[in-house]
Amino acid sequence: MSQSPRVAILGATGAVGTELLTLLAERDFPLASLKLLASPRSAGRTLRFRDESLTVMAVSAEAFHEVDLVLASAGGAASKTWTPQAIAAGATVIDNSSAFRMNPDVPLVVPEINPDAAAKHQGLIANPNCTTILLGVATYPLHRLHPIQRIVVATYQSASGAGARAIAELEQQSLAVLAGETPQPEVFPHPIAFNLFPHNSPLNEQGYCQEEMKMVNETRKIFNAPDLRVSATCVRVPIARAHSEAVNLQFTQPFALSQARKALSTAPGVKLVEDWQANHFPMPVEATGRDAVLVGRVRQDISHPHGLELWLSGDQIRKGAALNAVQIAELLVERQWLRPRPLAVGVTASR
Repeated sequence: MSQSPRVAILGATGAVGTELLTLLAERDFPLASLKLLASPRSAGRTLRFRDESLTVMAVSAEAFHEVDLVLASAGGAASKTWTPQAIAAGATVIDNSSAFRMNPDVPLVVPEINPDAAAKHQGLIANPNCTTILLGVATYPLHRLHPIQRIVVATYQSASGAGARAIAELEQQSLAVLAGETPQPEVFPHPIAFNLFPHNSPLNEQGYCQEEMKMVNETRKIFNAPDLRVSATCVRVPIARAHSEAVNLQFTQPFALSQARKALSTAPGVKLVEDWQANHFPMPVEATGRDAVLVGRVRQDISHPHGLELWLSGDQIRKGAALNAVQIAELLVERQWLRPRPLAVGVTASR
């Protein structure tokens, strides 16, 4: 498809949906038209795009007619319902939910890592989990030089990962605590203000939560390294926006610090932030609103001769979700990988 695509955003009123709208404008994405789709309760709202006010429409099968590209961020249940219908209508879907990520027929893409995987799509490309994206952007430049054998990662995940209502809950609870009141959790299972707790997604029989297993399985798929050993501990922290991660890497051989820092300083999507004298390294407050993943405190692991440690912070809503999706869309347009209409392909969701 050589002409500008007709685009729809599914989940347009959510935290990621509104960021998608912002990024399409900021990056001057070439589009012929734009539809904003959401649940019936959000229909009728207006959102600004460039110099226009666009009205949000209730999602339906008919809404995908005359749409070439769908940027979906409405949750797994909505994606399982509407993605097959969008594909049947002829659109290519970039889905931000976890519904299709581990489907072997669906590419899982981070443009800085595996852009060519997008060419293999059959109408659907999955956007990885936010923590996986940030981890991959920061570590793949090193993996390309010396294969990583093992990753041990602990995440410090902001409220934004649970949506706009979670950010509001953090703000409201913080005010309540400062006023001497007891915060009442609604979005989260525990108070988030002045507190932290392990990620509350369901646990498997080994004691790993769903969020942690996303990092394990998605990293292996994106890196095309099915035997890569990955262990994750995911923690929710009282930060509004931007995740951080403490990462331990074990390689097949010693990795010189100078070589590692050079690789990171020139890697796409990475900003090396290190001021050892001032003890200044990546922080969520500095990563918020930025496209790059901030990486720093790169050091030798004193417990293993082939190990490196690093610390990162990245904007969960931007690179961890919306920006990665827009970059995939740009890749599809640039390389003319969008599907010609009206080809329809059936897709089975992961269970």
